[in-house]
Order: sequence, then C-alpha cells, then structure tokens
Amino acid sequence: MVASDEKSAAAFRTIGEVAAATGVAPHVLRYWEERFPQLRPVTRAGNRRYYRPADVALIERIAALLNGEGYTIRGVQQLLARERPSGRRGTTSPASPATGDPAASTLSETKPSHGELQGEAATLARVRVVRDWIAAALHDDRA
Repeated sequence: MVASDEKSAAAFRTIGEVAAATGVAPHVLRYWEERFPQLRPVTRAGNRRYYRPADVALIERIAALLNGEGYTIRGVQQLLARERPSGRRGTTSPASPATGDPAASTLSETKPSHGELQGEAATLARVRVVRDWIAAALHDDRA
C-alpha cells in the first residue's frame, strides 16, 4: 500500500501540519489554545494534538483577524464570544457586507444597549483616528 502525501479534507492534522499550512508557528498555536476556548484540538496519548478541519478554519480566521484586520487578542476573544451565543459559529468573516468594517459589523449585529453603543462608537472613533494617523505616517515615510 502506498501512502499518499495528501490527506482528505476531513482528516485530522498534527500541530506541525497545521503550522505549515497556516503559517502560524506551533508555539503560537499552543498559546492560542490557552486564549481562545473555541480552539480545542483533540488530544491523544502523550498530549499530542490533532486538529479537526473546523479547528484549522478557526486558526485561519484568528490569524486573519490578528494579522490582517488589526484586531488584538482581546478583540478577537470578544468577537468570538459574541458570535457563540447567537449560533453563528460558521461565520467566515466578521466584516459587514455593506461597509467592510469589522467593528461596524460587530456593533450592528450584537444589538448592544444605548450606553454600550456610545462607548463602542467612541472607541471605534478613536481607533479610526489612530489608524488614519498611522496610515499618514507610513505615507510620509514612503514619500
């Protein structure tokens, strides 16, 4: 019998395979397991981790939010915690289709109280100011 280099899409993956596929280092994956309760790979003898396809998708999403969207660990924790109660576990992107703004999506979909909305809107406004300031600084450095 010849072993195939390709696993089926439903096969479990080792931490090394997941690290190679996602570009996230194994030590970072272990750290994320501590920080994100949604990320729970199957563990076998010797504490070996085996990641399901849903775990790999979650890792890719966390990496995209942290590295691509500019979220903090705390921000991703809050986003994932908000999604869990509403049953939107399989959501592929937190961005609002209309605006493409992840924070606006979070604000509109969770229906916070008026006071919470004002607090989050103020925080969002401050984040946008900082983002614009950084963009301008980067633009000045390139010119």
